[in-house]
Amino acid sequence: MAKQDFYEILGISKSASQSEIKKAYRKMAIKYHPDKNPDDKVAEENFKKAAEAYEVLSDENKKARYDQYGHAAFDGPQGGGGFGGGGMNMDDIFSQFGDIFGGGGFGGFGGGGQRQARVKGSNMRIRVKLTLEEIAKGIEKKVKVRRKIQADGVSYKTCTTCNGSGQVMRVTNTILGRMQTAATCTSCSGAGEIISSKPNGSDAQGLIVKEETVSINIPAGVTEGVQLKVGGKGNEAPGKNSIPGDLLVLIEEIPHEKLKREGTNIHYDLYVNFSEAVLGTSKEVETVSGKVKIKIDAGTQSGKILRLKGKGLPSIERYGTGDFLIHINVWTPQELDKEQRTFFEDMMNNENFSPNPNTSDKSFFEKVKDMFS
Repeated sequence: MAKQDFYEILGISKSASQSEIKKAYRKMAIKYHPDKNPDDKVAEENFKKAAEAYEVLSDENKKARYDQYGHAAFDGPQGGGGFGGGGMNMDDIFSQFGDIFGGGGFGGFGGGGQRQARVKGSNMRIRVKLTLEEIAKGIEKKVKVRRKIQADGVSYKTCTTCNGSGQVMRVTNTILGRMQTAATCTSCSGAGEIISSKPNGSDAQGLIVKEETVSINIPAGVTEGVQLKVGGKGNEAPGKNSIPGDLLVLIEEIPHEKLKREGTNIHYDLYVNFSEAVLGTSKEVETVSGKVKIKIDAGTQSGKILRLKGKGLPSIERYGTGDFLIHINVWTPQELDKEQRTFFEDMMNNENFSPNPNTSDKSFFEKVKDMFS
């Protein structure tokens, strides 16, 4: 089933401002909040959809990628964005967007909304370099990362500042009267508990650094600068109910020695000698999907473009595959022996060797236009 458009979920247009996006999300969050809709699975699902849409559209960088690639920008097999490709839960939402109402949580509906925030560990960022061949097929990459994890033997006790709630209440006087708001407890960072003892070798938060091998499934057709997300493989956070951060993977494309990428199309310069251009020949060309044999017609002119349809790169948006464009270049010999020079001197004034472009032949600019039509 196709995933619903984020703008459609929030009921806004693509030109909506950040304040309009926030206002639309706040409206939906109130409508479908679990405290107002207890045991309502449909409302809970709508609440999650709204949070996922807001998580992307409220971030300018993520919004730009979504506008360009749609859901495919975040839909790597490991979870490219949002809340980890379906790994979202209610705690994620409450911990990440608890300040949407200007306070510290989503509570306040009938007094039953007081929720302890789950502290999330920090995200980690790495770069992964890919060849054009790897991009064409998609690949699983195994990388070693050094991440912080909770040390064995750490024990916790209830935070005395917030009494385990993770929040402290504040009362302020406004023109509308006295108002009470919730804010994250600074003593425990919202976890509701603090460390009572920790083993030697761990830091102040009871964390140690450990090297792990992480598997990253990279979808075919990714482009330079795309960022994928591996949910839960970032640094851990202190606390028994904490959740780890994410591993953010920035894609770098290794320039190919012979091929040039242009979106989903690939360009290749094929050089043929003068005799091959005159008499015609066949050539074997290595594409990103394997070798293909092509025919060079007799009398082929330099600058001719051969199109191998569907032999380019797949679209990350799953809109088909690009083409492999072969640019024919006739190589002119730079040094001649006496016999060769005599031959070409004889041909210099030969009518058959005089340029005689056919009026039906397309210009260079027309050929370029055809490539993108």
